[in-house]
Amino acid sequence: MTAGSIYIPLGTMEMEKEPAPAGFFMMDHLLYSRMDCGYPSNDERYDEDVNVYLAGLLESLIFPIMHAAAGKQATPYDLDLFGSIAGANDPRAAHDRYRLNADSILLSLGIFDNPRVSRPDSIPHLGLSRDAWLGRGKAYYSIAQSYRVQADRRSTAISDIMGKLSEGFEKYLKVLSTMKSEYLNILGRISEGEMYHLDRAVRGGEIRKELGALHDEFLDAYSEYMRNPSVAAKGVVEDKAARIRSLDPSFSFELG
Repeated sequence: MTAGSIYIPLGTMEMEKEPAPAGFFMMDHLLYSRMDCGYPSNDERYDEDVNVYLAGLLESLIFPIMHAAAGKQATPYDLDLFGSIAGANDPRAAHDRYRLNADSILLSLGIFDNPRVSRPDSIPHLGLSRDAWLGRGKAYYSIAQSYRVQADRRSTAISDIMGKLSEGFEKYLKVLSTMKSEYLNILGRISEGEMYHLDRAVRGGEIRKELGALHDEFLDAYSEYMRNPSVAAKGVVEDKAARIRSLDPSFSFELG
């Protein structure tokens, strides 16, 4: 186990803190999140297997190279997804593709609150709505389940998990969203309006500081010009005045 794949649980005495696998962190806080949002494990039916699957999926965000899906990418468009499995006659490969894309949608919506992670549309207003992405995720898990049953010629643990994720997609999405904000400390994306006001607030402080320095430079240049009038000294005064006006349009000065 590498040093980067462990964490130390908080809330215990220093001498009691033992390094634990990062997967334990994900499982621990996934279970807390289920309680917090009112969906405890096995609330409707047995789904502790889904907990294990989701914890592994979350861990794959930290250590993608350690997981089987490493090196594979989600297919952003349906046409490309269909084309990637058309004529392959390999239900296991089809399962893998649909499962990968369903996982990507689940994480994009639940953790990053941004379905465009899965589909980088070049024209935003033509993109899919959140509800459309949600429906697509449910459908992909259901199709993955069907292909897995076909590949194994029977229901298996992984096909059962695919079915549970499809049927309870909204529930697990809520669990991941709760975990994102309460335990992973991932904040929502700042809107354009919020960014504008934040930029103005930060830039305003910078401008005030810069104006203070420019006013001092302007007064020094003007004093020098009054002591020794020359074309060069006049140019320096006018340059300082122009720089102040660029930041403060209300500033008015004419060298008589």
